[in-house]
Amino acid sequence: MKEKLLKPDYLFEISWEVCNKVGGIHTVVSTKASLLENELKNNYITIGPDIIKDTEHNFEFIEDPNLFKAWRNQALSEGISVRVGRWNIPCKPVAILVNFSGLISHKDEIFKLLWERFKLDSITGQWDYIEPALFGYAAGRVIESFTNFNLSLRHRVVAQFHEWMTGTGLLYLKQNMPQIGTVFTTHATVLGRSIAGNGIPLYSNIDKYNPDHKAKEFNVVAKHSLESIAAKEADCFTTVSEITAQECKYFLGNEVDLITPNGFDGSFIPKPEEEFKLRKLEGKIKFYEVAEAMLSHDVAKDSLVIGISGRYEFKNK
Repeated sequence: MKEKLLKPDYLFEISWEVCNKVGGIHTVVSTKASLLENELKNNYITIGPDIIKDTEHNFEFIEDPNLFKAWRNQALSEGISVRVGRWNIPCKPVAILVNFSGLISHKDEIFKLLWERFKLDSITGQWDYIEPALFGYAAGRVIESFTNFNLSLRHRVVAQFHEWMTGTGLLYLKQNMPQIGTVFTTHATVLGRSIAGNGIPLYSNIDKYNPDHKAKEFNVVAKHSLESIAAKEADCFTTVSEITAQECKYFLGNEVDLITPNGFDGSFIPKPEEEFKLRKLEGKIKFYEVAEAMLSHDVAKDSLVIGISGRYEFKNK
């Protein structure tokens, strides 16, 4: 009986990286999706931003005009613009892409409401804050609309929000749909990234930093404010490692409820013979092709080539 109560009827998973490969959270969410889809089928719904408008060029999204068609029409009548389909990963979970551009003209009103209700300090936020914050808010409206149209009060519904970029969605539900359980997961704190990225000792001095002062120093007040408030308002606050939990304690002023280490579906790892082909043959050939293109001359095929990968961050990746 206890296990049944712990399992939601519907789970929404919200991330800026659903059908939008930017960094590591894409890998985390996409590789665990098969386990959730096996359990919940179409009741596991991923939500991401609709920022690649041409479906033909968003190879991660397969639009299905018949999926939740009645609700999609209802959402449109409420001023909510979405595309519904499948995330083009092996398990093909339901994906809802949210067009949040219609909220741009209402951003001041939205941030005013969030300040009055939650004291969210958005005043210094630039577009790298405003756009994700509006996406999160729109995602909250999507969950509210979907729940009101398709579900009843007897359904147990949980929404998991990844990183500060989706925090406004959690706050929206907290105010408008408190019956929905909310989970907030941070994979690395805003201040932790800022401090480490500027070559300043992080963990050796973590208890000595004043979070508000550091947020001002690195001009991340709005992001830090959203992350801190989402962590406090969530029904369950999680992070992915013990070391990040320390960041949460000192920078967000909030102990995590659970540590959920990142894990990967076994299918993510290629079989030995395939790995040999990818690494020793195709990968090695491509490395030499790139090196020769960059250097404008032939490169000996017994040369040592070292490759690194990561996002556009030179200091902390």
